[in-house]
Amino acid sequence: MSSYFTDLAQQYIDGEWRPGTGSWDIIDFNPYDGEKLASITIATTDEVDQAYRSAARAQKQWAATNPYARRTVFERALRLVEEREQEITEVIVAELGGTHLKAAFELHLVKEFLRESVHLALAPEGKILPSPADGKENRVYRVPVGVVGVISPFNFPFLLSVKSVAPALALGNGVVLKPHQNTPIAGGSLVAKIFEDAGLPGGLLNVVITDIAEIGDAFIEHPVPKVISFTGSDTVGRHVATVCAAHFKRSVLELGGNSAIVVLDDADVDYAVDAAVFSRYVHQGQVCMAANRVLVDRSVAEEFTEKFVAKVRTLKAGDPRDPQTVIGPVINSTQANALSGVVEQAIAEGATALLRGAVTDNLVEPSVLTGVPADSALLRQEVFGPVAFLVPFDGEEEAVRIVNDTPYGLSGAVHTADVERGVAFAKRIDAGMFHVNDGTVHDEPLVPFGGEKHSGIGRLNGETTVDAFTTVKWISVQHGRSGFPF
Repeated sequence: MSSYFTDLAQQYIDGEWRPGTGSWDIIDFNPYDGEKLASITIATTDEVDQAYRSAARAQKQWAATNPYARRTVFERALRLVEEREQEITEVIVAELGGTHLKAAFELHLVKEFLRESVHLALAPEGKILPSPADGKENRVYRVPVGVVGVISPFNFPFLLSVKSVAPALALGNGVVLKPHQNTPIAGGSLVAKIFEDAGLPGGLLNVVITDIAEIGDAFIEHPVPKVISFTGSDTVGRHVATVCAAHFKRSVLELGGNSAIVVLDDADVDYAVDAAVFSRYVHQGQVCMAANRVLVDRSVAEEFTEKFVAKVRTLKAGDPRDPQTVIGPVINSTQANALSGVVEQAIAEGATALLRGAVTDNLVEPSVLTGVPADSALLRQEVFGPVAFLVPFDGEEEAVRIVNDTPYGLSGAVHTADVERGVAFAKRIDAGMFHVNDGTVHDEPLVPFGGEKHSGIGRLNGETTVDAFTTVKWISVQHGRSGFPF
């Protein structure tokens, strides 16, 4: 077991590793075999306050630091991730049940976002704008917001912490990070350790490992942070947005999805099968962009279904430490039980299980269901696990209607022999991201990432990250003298 689970099972506040002072511990378990990985005494509201005050103090000097000097921290952080790839992989496999394939996917994206953070340090640009007043010069400065609070989820904890933490720091802010209770090391302490060793000034990045049962809304309500970046469920996201609005804070919300992959009548069926199986079952389906619904034109439905089920049968489920494993455990028993309930509800509503995976503790084997009634709530909600719904349709109009018939609008994909037909289809979908002849699960450093409807507010990556973690300030200079009416 990685030494990270013993060395990093602490809070990281004001540049110091120390235990929390709460009255209970978060126990970090391996979701596959139940092994206890770490015990971490939780942070209290006092420690949340100390973390934010520390970030605010350190941020002033950091913002004044030459951005060319700031970016060297991110260059070193990137090298450290590359050097420690094996150890980090072990953490991802043990703490969240990620397979080796999933860990490699997550690490690849972490490295891409760290590379982009090197450039983001130099990204903010100001403007000089004209004025109707003679002799006036209007300067518009882009400046850090100050301190950013980051709340990360359990499914891609290392990536989705780094994705907000690194850009926020690169742009001159301080940060306080609260990882998910199920992934306190991969989503929290590990990030702090990488940046500490990369030479980030002490106090600028803080990690508080805690639970809302202990701190309530203190992390969001605290007066110091000006922006809260939250990745998680739409239920919690709605609460975060409400609290932020009440305290005049900006929120960036990356929430759930109910993506569809659509196979039109002229698609390459074999390729579409490969894209659909990956889009549904990567990391056990615990991905906000995962294809919950697989929509297939009725003219190719029989061929597609046969090949899809055959490929899903080949996915090896089991110990994520085995490099051949494709389906590891879901994060906890609550998720496993919920997924069993989804399959049972679908069958009770009249669906047919073309493949019904066994559930053993947290290991949920893949299921494929067809014939789910069109009015079933299951087709409109997010299913966070390895359960696929196959939905036949007759023509594009019906496909568009079905894809949009959900409160979510995050990602999706369409397969067709005609690229422009695919683009025209994508334009009709109410989603923040849509892909032609590919899978539904994508993230890149430069393109705006985010959703519509219940899938979130705001965007991250590239220029949209600059917008998220900076603000603009107008400073005017009057050359000469203004005239005043009295």
